[in-house]
Amino acid sequence: MFLRNCWYVAGWSRDFGRSLKPETYLGERIVFYRLEDGTPVALENACPHRKLPLSDGNLRGEFVECGYHGLTFDHTGACVAAPTQRENIPHRAVVKSYPVVDRYRFLWIWMGDPALADPDRIFLVENFDNPDWGKTDGGVLDIDCNYLWVCDNLLDPSHVAWVHVTSFAGAGTEKEPLDIRKTHRGVVVSRWIGDRPPSPYYAGLVNFSGNCDRLQHYEMCLPAIGLNKSIYTPVGTGGYDREPVDVTFINISYNFMTPIDDDRTRYFWFQHRNSDPDNREISEFMNEGARTAFEEDRAVLEKVHLGMKQMKTPNIDLGLDAGAKQFRMMLDRAIEAENAR
Repeated sequence: MFLRNCWYVAGWSRDFGRSLKPETYLGERIVFYRLEDGTPVALENACPHRKLPLSDGNLRGEFVECGYHGLTFDHTGACVAAPTQRENIPHRAVVKSYPVVDRYRFLWIWMGDPALADPDRIFLVENFDNPDWGKTDGGVLDIDCNYLWVCDNLLDPSHVAWVHVTSFAGAGTEKEPLDIRKTHRGVVVSRWIGDRPPSPYYAGLVNFSGNCDRLQHYEMCLPAIGLNKSIYTPVGTGGYDREPVDVTFINISYNFMTPIDDDRTRYFWFQHRNSDPDNREISEFMNEGARTAFEEDRAVLEKVHLGMKQMKTPNIDLGLDAGAKQFRMMLDRAIEAENAR
């Protein structure tokens, strides 16, 4: 079950052009392309005649032509030509269309009721156009697991100590307790850690020396968007109610999970920092570190997916699962409410 009346990342905008691009999201086959003016289009990837994928056909100017008998569709999914019966276009020859929007370098798709597809509901990326903030190129990774295992993982600081020894190399079992709270959009698991050395991954990125106060902020938002915030600030200047000082380093990792189906997830990400906006070396270092970490996650999560799907004995939960369980309950309620309409 998926939440459908919401925006998901379909891909990086740069990867969609004047060609038919087939994808599957939430178990639905979709074909993407752009009109001649660059406007993005998403249609059900199936001709209504015999369900041949439209991506096996041709893009003729602004129209998609089926490769079986030439039925031709416009960007709304309406049939505009039926070569085998030119004077009698079948009134039921209609293809489902999906709202799509370019924003934040991504192409977003609305998988539910098109009448509810308000672009203002696309997840807000704060400071995206702020010239003082630097961005990484980001990436995309297919993971052979249900998307909720990825969401669970992104609400769990503890796994870092065992899974990310090569990449982030940071302890995940700090003594400070985790604060868990629900928001209108999801769940936040966080903690401030005082007067400790920066973690190895961030040690070369902060603009001050010595120990630091640092925030671990793990947030999961509906439908499956993870916002991981790391704040590093001089000792004595950290805390939930404290404003950043001049040398405070903030990095936000944006993680967008789009279910392909029940067993596969497409994972998009990029990082956004409040310093060195034009430093290509830092951006590449951070992007490579993230990619390495996500490959480490993938190796574990694909086996978790199979283990949980094929379990012979019951599994257990640990205290560290509290945030993930709250998010799953929130998502379940949202799906139930959507299905009850």
